[in-house]
Amino acid sequence: MSYSHRDAKWGAWLHKSLESYRPPKQIVGTVTARGPVPKRLAPIFRDREELASATDLGTVINEALRQSACQIVICSPSSARSKWVNEEILAFKRLGREDRIFCLIVDGEPNASDDPAHAEEECFPPALRYKLGPDGNLSTERTEPIAADARQGKDGRTNAKLKLIAGILGVGFDGLRQREQRRRQRQLFAIASGAIAGMVITSGLAAAALIARATAQRQTVIAKREAETARQTTAFLVDLFRISDPSEARGNSLTAREVLDKGAARIETGLAKQPEIQATLMDTLGTVYMGLGLYGQAQPLLEAATEKRRALPTDQRADLAQSLNHVGDLLSLRAEYPGAESAYQQAIAIQRALRGNERDDAALAKSLFGLGNELKERGQYPEAERSLRQALAIQRRLYPSANADTARTLQQLAWVVSQRDLNEAIPLGQEAVTMHRGLWGAQPYPDFADSLNDLGLMLYDKRDYDQSLQLLRDSMAMYRRLFGDKHPEIALSLSNIGLVLNDKGDLAGAEAAHLQSLAMRRELLGELHPDVAISLNNLAFAYYAEGKTKAALDAERESLEVLRKVFPGDNPDVARIMTRLGFMLTEAGDYPAAEPDLQEALAMRRRLFGDSHPETASSLVNVGILQVATHRYQDALLAARSAEEIYTKALSATNWKTAVAESVHGAALAGMGDYPAAEEHLRHSYTLLSDDAGVMPIYRDVARRYVEELYRRWGRPQDARRYAAAKSNRTVVVPAASPVAAMPPPN
Repeated sequence: MSYSHRDAKWGAWLHKSLESYRPPKQIVGTVTARGPVPKRLAPIFRDREELASATDLGTVINEALRQSACQIVICSPSSARSKWVNEEILAFKRLGREDRIFCLIVDGEPNASDDPAHAEEECFPPALRYKLGPDGNLSTERTEPIAADARQGKDGRTNAKLKLIAGILGVGFDGLRQREQRRRQRQLFAIASGAIAGMVITSGLAAAALIARATAQRQTVIAKREAETARQTTAFLVDLFRISDPSEARGNSLTAREVLDKGAARIETGLAKQPEIQATLMDTLGTVYMGLGLYGQAQPLLEAATEKRRALPTDQRADLAQSLNHVGDLLSLRAEYPGAESAYQQAIAIQRALRGNERDDAALAKSLFGLGNELKERGQYPEAERSLRQALAIQRRLYPSANADTARTLQQLAWVVSQRDLNEAIPLGQEAVTMHRGLWGAQPYPDFADSLNDLGLMLYDKRDYDQSLQLLRDSMAMYRRLFGDKHPEIALSLSNIGLVLNDKGDLAGAEAAHLQSLAMRRELLGELHPDVAISLNNLAFAYYAEGKTKAALDAERESLEVLRKVFPGDNPDVARIMTRLGFMLTEAGDYPAAEPDLQEALAMRRRLFGDSHPETASSLVNVGILQVATHRYQDALLAARSAEEIYTKALSATNWKTAVAESVHGAALAGMGDYPAAEEHLRHSYTLLSDDAGVMPIYRDVARRYVEELYRRWGRPQDARRYAAAKSNRTVVVPAASPVAAMPPPN
């Protein structure tokens, strides 16, 4: 997003609006000229300053432009005069993406500079008004920018935003607007139902508070306050749905957003002298906005409710904790993890400091669960485990029998614990499944199906294939009852089942499952979709395990072709598939074909992640394997040592990926004739790989071959024969899929 510093308010509004926007479900996955319609438009890069002291755009902005599929220019006289806005447009055009620039006019007049008397009103920078010449500079040929107009009397903010979104997604504006209107009408019904339920609940709370008045004077004051809050809240909510001006109501088309926006505007002015009620309504409407995915609108309301409740008497601290918990939930959804952690920690501290008769342990457990989930997303597994265990202890005390919140906590805790110890994680996953079964019986339920799938994958990691298959099939059966026979969840289940069958040795069954998954994803999602590429990749592994090398390479190349079309620039999945293809070609002995894929993947990962990321280490290992095969031992040694250092810092010195890098290190030393040192590294790494059930067997076999070759070179044929006898079956085992996507870990 390019704009002048003077238009920062417009930039902030548009940035929040676009990142919080979710395309209608009916069009998600539809393939347009821009590729498949995503579930969200995020992330959107927004330059917050004009870099007035810089001499060029800088590496950060240049990199953002290079990785961006589209550019949005906020057009005004200020942006027309901005050197840096013009330079950003030029840089984007030079990437060959001139047709992907979209304009939002907020002030001034387009092409006003054609008339010298009104030149100061020009809102289009020069780079927008003229086409790019063959030499990379602006030509004299005029162009007509694609623009939405947010000025008064033109499109207006809402329609201008939808026009931009339609252009970015490559869909029709009228169709998108009509879908938005239908979606808002459905949301209105949901909000109306929630408001009615809220009125009933708040009225009940008020009555209960009034009855408790006799217990103490303090309770009397609280009851009166709650009763007044309930009365005012009820009146406020009812009034939101009262249509006082038929001309504004447009018949019966009052939408959910109109109700919410009307309420949000009235809270600030209509209840300014009643901060308690004001805070309650701000918190309520903020959580509704959050539930609808309108994070930009939710955040100011929730933050304002929190600040108002900070100023209220100390006997209302429980309400403050509730608002802080809601802020934590919102910031977690927006991946603003430090702020989320702070909000959760404050809520927990307040809840723990409350007196016994004021404390709400269920709310405390929810805050602890939220904190644990947020820490899990940041990869802070020990801290996440501690918080989730505290939530679980409270829930077990509050709910001695089966409870949905307890089952959800068990499921998350099992996932976190599995990162360090599968043996400890599996019983937690089993308990979550048992609890869901007690809650739902034979009835299908999404959380129940997810827990079956998650436990099945953990048992797959444990190499308990029979139980894993049973759970995955039970999960798929439940998904079928929930979603029908054709659904992305069914295709994912088929992929997971195919992975287990492959490891179990049922290669024909694995191939059939992956083919079925691929066909379903193509039918549901079209040819150009990342999930289709995942199925092609999994099918390639199945073919390779069956010895169908050509079919495997063809499927992997097709997977790469799909991803390159969906993600034309640098992309992590593109780099992973290139690495896998390069490894397969290396194993097939086609070294000239393997080299460009592996080197390009390494360069791409360095651009994406830098020099110290595990994915970069993964590419270094695979490049090292090729260099050992082509007798470039010094280069292989450097690559392996770099990978070992990265993996040791990011994972551990005994992790199986570190051991693979060490085996390449040893093979390079063997090729250079340093047999004693090579033996130390090769035997140590092979022992680690042999003892770890989670290792991809093909890497274990590579390490075994390296040890065998060392002893042949060293003139120790008896030792060489011993390792040759340990050769595993020629079966390529695909590693465990995550609960989200059936794709092996990065090569």
